[in-house]
Amino acid sequence: MEIRGPRPLPARREDIELRTADGLRLVGELALPQSVDPVATLVTLHPLPTAGGFMDSHILRKAAARLPALADLAVLRFNTRGTSSPRGTSDGAFDGGTAERHDVAAAMACVRERGLPRPWLVGWSFGTELALKYGREHDIEGVILLSPPLHRATEDEVAAWAHDERRVVVLVPELDDYLRPAEAAARFAAIPHVELIAVDGGKHLWVGESQTRRVLDEIVAAVNPAALPLPREWPAA
Repeated sequence: MEIRGPRPLPARREDIELRTADGLRLVGELALPQSVDPVATLVTLHPLPTAGGFMDSHILRKAAARLPALADLAVLRFNTRGTSSPRGTSDGAFDGGTAERHDVAAAMACVRERGLPRPWLVGWSFGTELALKYGREHDIEGVILLSPPLHRATEDEVAAWAHDERRVVVLVPELDDYLRPAEAAARFAAIPHVELIAVDGGKHLWVGESQTRRVLDEIVAAVNPAALPLPREWPAA
């Protein structure tokens, strides 16, 4: 079977609830490799909920569907405050990236409580803003930023990563609606160790199987390169 679309590969999947410091219940899912311990953990932060972003936004859903089986990764997805998906609706209301600081902290508390290894924050669009603003507060190996618009993260918040040795991996689509590679290079220049990857032909929403594969390949290249190349068929040879 060719691996494409949202079809889930084998994994242990569990509906979870996160509790924030300000008393909200957030709904989510944790996907783990079916028969081995994970080698690393992706804590995913979805695109802008007021523009349709949620825990099932397709790249995050496909990461959870594929990467536990293909790369031995744990994948945690959740709806930030006030966000709905088929999994349910998280308490509270969208706060533009401010009170969502508590949502990121609740997800990282779950990682600690579960003893999940080597966490990375993986943000997409609005989720990249949360990773940049609040990632440095947590015990993570690095951040992976997909299509960062840099609308809410300030220059100072970006530049603060210059003094942090943890990895900052940035995937910038050539044809992005908000931030294209040349401008991204300038705006991330304050971080000497930034790993900026310009994706030819890429668009903000990463639509299509070829763009999905490219994104998942780059995530695995950062987090568990020993799993590359990712199989394109299941069962894997």
